[in-house]
Formats: sequence, structure tokens, C-alpha cells
Amino acid sequence: MLKNNVGSLITKEMLANYHELNLKKKEIETELNELKKAFNQYFDMAVGKDTRGDIAIGDYKLQRQVRVTEKYEQEDTVNRLEKLNFLDLIQKKPDEEKIKAALNLGLLKESDLVGCIKASSSLAIYVKRVE
Repeated sequence: MLKNNVGSLITKEMLANYHELNLKKKEIETELNELKKAFNQYFDMAVGKDTRGDIAIGDYKLQRQVRVTEKYEQEDTVNRLEKLNFLDLIQKKPDEEKIKAALNLGLLKESDLVGCIKASSSLAIYVKRVE
């Protein structure tokens, strides 16, 4: 628990405002997602799936852009590179599932991996109304 003098920096009004804004945010995100879905359905019918398009109505212009992200399929690419003898283009990664299994079976000790595990944390704020 925070010390009393630090806690006075946060007021009931701030918590209430955060709570109300968060509720509105969820409603707005839901409505925006519904509109985006309708816009995408329109463009799918008007110009085709996964196709760029735009339309102007009054003072507004609606555009759909298509971003394509390409990734190498890991297993197929590794196999191909091995066959072509480009081993220096392959990165080795620890298999977390197998490591956990080896730990559970006692084949590997946690002390064997000291310094190998990186932990990260993220902060989240939740405000709920209590009656």
C-alpha cells in the first residue's frame, strides 16, 4: 500500500473519470471495428478482396490500403538453406518446450540455465467501480 501523502495525489474524481473514459473507449473501439468491417465489405465487393480502393463522399474520402508482410517459412527455408550449404544463414534458437520438458524430466537442472533467462514486465492499470 502507498503512503498516505503519496496517495493524496490520486483523487476519487480521477479514478471515476478514468473508469468512465475506459468504458467509452471500449464502446468506441467496438463501433469503430463495426465501421471498418462495413468499409472492408464495401471494398471487397467494389474492387475485390485484398485490393486497394478509395471513395469520396461529400467532404470525406475513404481509402483502403493493403500492406503485405512477407516472412520466410521457418522449416522449409532452413531445409532449403541446408541443402544449398548456406548454414551461415541459419540462426539457432532454443526450443522452449523441449527445455521445459527436459527440466520436468530431470534431465536438465534450473541451475544449468542460470543467467540464460531474461524476464520482462509490463505495467497495466485497471480501475473498477466498487459498490
